[in-house]
Amino acid sequence: MRIWHQSFTVLDDVPHYRDALKRHLNAVARPGTEVELHGMAPGTYPGAYPGTHIGYLYLTNLHREQFVRAALAAEEQGYDAFFIATLPDTGFEDIRTLVDIPVVAFGNASVAFAATLGPRVGIVNFIAALEPQLRRTMAAYGFGSIVGPIVQVAAEFTDVMAAYDNPGPLIDAFRDAARRAIAAGADVIVPGEGPLNVFLADQGVSRVDDVPVIDSLGATLALAETRAEFRRRNGLHPARKGLYFAKPDPDLVRAARAFYYGDKA
Repeated sequence: MRIWHQSFTVLDDVPHYRDALKRHLNAVARPGTEVELHGMAPGTYPGAYPGTHIGYLYLTNLHREQFVRAALAAEEQGYDAFFIATLPDTGFEDIRTLVDIPVVAFGNASVAFAATLGPRVGIVNFIAALEPQLRRTMAAYGFGSIVGPIVQVAAEFTDVMAAYDNPGPLIDAFRDAARRAIAAGADVIVPGEGPLNVFLADQGVSRVDDVPVIDSLGATLALAETRAEFRRRNGLHPARKGLYFAKPDPDLVRAARAFYYGDKA
């Protein structure tokens, strides 16, 4: 089984994260599953790291095109599933209308999984600007009543990268944030953004006091594997009705993409 993992990060710009991500996903993947890491194109974020761009709606939507292009390539190249590995689920609703291979997304899958462990899900992340988008997205999924507190760790992207050399302070900061989420009613914690999730999994953090901390990327990978297996076994496909699920004729898609993106379509 081959799964295309798509990050919102230029992976070669953050080798600590890239290597930890590869190590972690290889460790949690089923035997026979090959997870191939893909990042954003070099130069996507001139002068600013992804966490800055992700806080602006237009920039997020602009970068979505790289996810769409990647998903189309994944299906064409015979991958078994497409894995959107960013908490805002960039391009998820668009992409699942365009390809027939299973499409899974970090935010959608991790919250759905977390809800099997407790009725009130808290998200602990390090990009405060994401909260309005997360609230709206989760409501669209029908998870609005499930997602409770969204709490920020007192850290930035660069702090997460540096923490591999000195993990203690970031672990303490995460536990402090998680306890604030727990005090606000969270029964289970989803660590937001891939870099924080992978760091915590790498450090073996799976619980804060009496509350579980899920491995968000591990849970999403497991869903990708399960969806791919069900598709092989009994032809399971997503809904194909209405604006948010209907699949347009591929010729219409190719023509529209050629108009907007020329030879990059």
